[in-house]
Amino acid sequence: MNIAVLGAGAWGTALAVSAAGPTGRAHRVTLWARDAAQAADLQAQRENRRYLPGFALPEGLQVSHAPLGGPDAPTQGADLVIVATPMAGLRGMLERLREHEAPVAWLCKGFEAPRGNAGAMGLMGHEIRAQVAPHLHAGVLSGPSFAQEVARGQPTALVAASEHASVRAALVAAFHSPALRVYANEDIVGVEVGGAVKNVLAIATGLCDGLDLGLNARAALITRGLSEMTRLGVALGARVDTFMGLSGLGDLVLTATGDLSRNRKVGQLLAQGLSLQQAVDSLGHVAEGVYSARTVVQRARMLGVDMPISEAVVALLDGQLKPAQAVAALMGRDPKDETV
Repeated sequence: MNIAVLGAGAWGTALAVSAAGPTGRAHRVTLWARDAAQAADLQAQRENRRYLPGFALPEGLQVSHAPLGGPDAPTQGADLVIVATPMAGLRGMLERLREHEAPVAWLCKGFEAPRGNAGAMGLMGHEIRAQVAPHLHAGVLSGPSFAQEVARGQPTALVAASEHASVRAALVAAFHSPALRVYANEDIVGVEVGGAVKNVLAIATGLCDGLDLGLNARAALITRGLSEMTRLGVALGARVDTFMGLSGLGDLVLTATGDLSRNRKVGQLLAQGLSLQQAVDSLGHVAEGVYSARTVVQRARMLGVDMPISEAVVALLDGQLKPAQAVAALMGRDPKDETV
């Protein structure tokens, strides 16, 4: 299989390394970098020293900086194209790929920043695709995964979600290996809601951990956060059972508890008294939950869905509440049935 990975960040690089490595499959993988200097460094050093240091690029992994619209573009003749940009870059990539005949999938999780007037909503990946490339056979590869562990070949399970069976099958064929198990799911709405909302909830658990509130508090936030995620997803047309799977509970647990989680780190830094800008600048990578939180709350309000944890995170990010006040606002809520 000929696979093109567009975007040489940590996750795109890790997935390219996994697909091109000793998996027993004869994949030809090309990792495309937007920046010419980065592409040259990747080729010369055979390592992504900026985003994924310490992991050698397999011998068979090709590096490209060729213009995507040109004859030497890695997408020419590709059996599968993986868009490995942040959410901010997805729309532009899908516009370029709108006529591509082979399956396309993206890795980013979250909501696009609202476009146009002040009342505009941020969109998830499948909604962007419906706008700019409605005939494209596309989907998302999601689930609980830290790039370093995938590149290292540690056991990981992902979910390939698309309304198109051909896309699901291509993702399984491309990435399923002894170390990386890929499950198929046609509920792309549920998978993308889980991937977006878990980043917001991870900020809340990071805040909890940064304030040293204990494991009981963390467990409560994760469990009630899962309820919020499920309510929003169902209101948007997702299936309940999707949130009990890899892209729901699985990704939430990993992002809310793992030390490699950037979103959890943001919460921890805010608890230490850093400003939001200081916290974001210290990461060196994108923390999508910072940009998704407001859209999560906006869409929940429009649908009449109660999401108190996400509301508290937005108030914290906007400077309306201090860390301790955000926790107090959640703990001071009126009693109610657990199922509500």
